Amino acid sequence: FAALGMGYEKIHACPYDCILYRKEYKDATSCPTCGTSRWKLKKNSTEIRKEVSAKVLWYFPPIARFRRMFQSAKIAKDLTWHAHERDYDGTMCHPADFPSWKLVDHKWPDFAAEPRNLRLAISADGINPHSSLSSRYSYWPVIMITYNLPPWLCMKRKFMMLSLLILGPQQPGNDIDVYLAPLIDVLK
Repeated sequence: FAALGMGYEKIHACPYDCILYRKEYKDATSCPTCGTSRWKLKKNSTEIRKEVSAKVLWYFPPIARFRRMFQSAKIAKDLTWHAHERDYDGTMCHPADFPSWKLVDHKWPDFAAEPRNLRLAISADGINPHSSLSSRYSYWPVIMITYNLPPWLCMKRKFMMLSLLILGPQQPGNDIDVYLAPLIDVLK
């Protein structure tokens, strides 16, 4: 992954999903919200293991992958398909046919004026890595999908981007916004 110029960051997180240890909390050793240690405890002890984080977020910055899409002339042309080649026949065949797309166009006309501006969908779901219902460990991948592409391409695997991978014994649940913060920052 790094050889392709697409690296990743491991960002430590509070085990109770309060914060990510980044920006002003980068050097903190415990969560300022709940007071829980950033580090795992040694088994049968109260001694902490500073080399092992209690919870980790793997963040895959998307900007390099977006650039790669525009470097290919064919893919760059496909990214403007929704504006130049789509035929609207009254049926909803593409996300551009939906009212929410039109609402974005209406609210932000400057964004809508440039067809190369990317329209993204974000999807997350948990995976039990060992297919055992009794396992307490889970992975939560967050996938980004580019809706600019034609319908026969936008759901192809090569255009789905893993942007976050949340590892840990607990699912993020309603606190997933804490984990989305690095992705939202870079997309802004």
